[in-house]
Amino acid sequence: MPAISLDALNEGSDAAFIAILGPMVEHAPWVAERAAGGRPFASLAALHAALRDVIAGAGREAQLALLRGHPELAGLAARSGSMTAESVSEQGGAGLDALTAERARTFDELNAAYRAKHGIPFIVAVRRHGQDSILSEFVALRLDAAIEAPDGLPVTGRLSTHVLDTANGVPAAGVAVELWELPDGPPRRIASAITNAGGRTDEPLVAGRPLPVATYELRFRLGDYFRARGTALPSPAFLDVVPLRFGVAEPEGHYHVPLVATPWSFSTYRGS
Repeated sequence: MPAISLDALNEGSDAAFIAILGPMVEHAPWVAERAAGGRPFASLAALHAALRDVIAGAGREAQLALLRGHPELAGLAARSGSMTAESVSEQGGAGLDALTAERARTFDELNAAYRAKHGIPFIVAVRRHGQDSILSEFVALRLDAAIEAPDGLPVTGRLSTHVLDTANGVPAAGVAVELWELPDGPPRRIASAITNAGGRTDEPLVAGRPLPVATYELRFRLGDYFRARGTALPSPAFLDVVPLRFGVAEPEGHYHVPLVATPWSFSTYRGS
């Protein structure tokens, strides 16, 4: 569903407000119903605060019901198709819809153990891969995606790269680059691109969404690049596919991870 402007949301009917914001909190449209009377909201932050305050003031039983209605990660709701569209998208974006049988069993075991101990599902902000702060951040990611307002919430990060050929003193154009996430299970390819004349990819490898907290690896096909330039390389090349492994700890941060290379050496740093 395309984003709606904050002005249109403020000026629309209560029914329209609830229809748009009801799914922001999993299976708890009463949050939007109670917040509707607070319009008009001057900013997206004010709207987010109002939804958060409704949850905070709802009382323990309502809060517990809200938490208990949240879907388990890669759980039965995901497999049966009973999650909201927002949760389907978020869990799919994290690769939770494509688990191996072994990892699916692990999720089921951990979900069951957590629910047995605490009486609620284990809840994380899936698009960030971090522990969710229910009352302050629970709605923010979905809200920012659905409502257009001058004050965007800080929920997106960026990952970019570029390649410098210091053997020839030029940006390295035509280098194939792949971005992989390295979970405990099989690696998952996130993006791929070819560097342009400036040695950069035309678009960031990740943009417009949070960078999930995880370990990643950029893989640069450096050998192919130097061979295409006519550089004499041994067989096999000393540096062929160059991996740069790094960690992301700030989901809303800007990570620029360049490669500075010759056929015999390379280095990197966190740029901006």
